[in-house]
Amino acid sequence: MCTRNLVRKYCRGISAERKAMMQQKAVTSGLFRGKKEGYAESLSQPFASSRLDEGKINPKVLQLLGSEKIQYGVPVIKYDRKGFKARQRQLLLTLRSAYLVEFSKIKQKMEYSALRGVSTSSLRDGILVIHVSPADKQQKGDTILQCEHIFEVATKLAMLIKREHVVRVVQGSLQFCVSPGREGTIVFETGEEDQVYKDKNGQLRVVSAGKKT
Repeated sequence: MCTRNLVRKYCRGISAERKAMMQQKAVTSGLFRGKKEGYAESLSQPFASSRLDEGKINPKVLQLLGSEKIQYGVPVIKYDRKGFKARQRQLLLTLRSAYLVEFSKIKQKMEYSALRGVSTSSLRDGILVIHVSPADKQQKGDTILQCEHIFEVATKLAMLIKREHVVRVVQGSLQFCVSPGREGTIVFETGEEDQVYKDKNGQLRVVSAGKKT
């Protein structure tokens, strides 16, 4: 009885912010524990409510979003589907959609209801592929992103999409949609240093240096 009382007292004393953090970490565990390198080290790192405060988001973008409230924002690198050129972007998540922003422009809007899933590798890279539905005529193909806070971003996205098993952890390689009817390949491997480049076969090769010592 004493132990139960202590547990009850502890639970009642948890702030709403702390409770939300614990719920997010529980989701992260289900998605990545035993599947992706770096998960164990991420446990001690608290999630942020956002990696972008409102002052870092262009006022024109906020105006374009209108009544849609930003739930989470983070700087990302977007890779073109064909040439794999790296481009600096902001990823903004609302209750209904994910937005890719370049300065004052919304470059892409992806409604959660039209997404097929999200993929990431089992290694330490920060690659995140958002797969869009072929039925969504507003999309040209899947979106390839790289971000520093991969566990945090994937968890926030999964919780907002509200679909079980939306995040897939792959080993070796994955296929993505370049354009309707055309697929590309991302190859994941370990090496001496982190690299992301187009190889001689026209594939996007992502090299992870593994655990830093």
